[in-house]
Amino acid sequence: MCVTCKIPLMVAESPQANLEREYIQGLIAKGEDEAQIKRTLVVQYGPAVLGLPADHGFNLAAYLVPLAAVLALLATLIVLLPRWRRHARAQAAASGAAPARLSTVENARLESDIARFD
Repeated sequence: MCVTCKIPLMVAESPQANLEREYIQGLIAKGEDEAQIKRTLVVQYGPAVLGLPADHGFNLAAYLVPLAAVLALLATLIVLLPRWRRHARAQAAASGAAPARLSTVENARLESDIARFD
């Protein structure tokens, strides 16, 4: 992240962003790997350069809350879906209605329409 603009470095167009990109290119030229580059950037510019919340303390909630929400939704579906299906089956059985039959006129019209598309 550009520490001045607070936007991703690859789209930032500022003198600071250019300095950061040059600094990263220099680190790559020295042969540093991604983890080393990230550590060096954090030392040079502070943790805001990574654009990620810290993975400890209160900032850990940025990772855990979405995961917990997804798990809660999945658990709700697992519990409710079978109930909804049982309820729908019970209503269908209670109504006792057989599927509607087509009249001979409707059946002939349907057959002619199907024949046109064959």
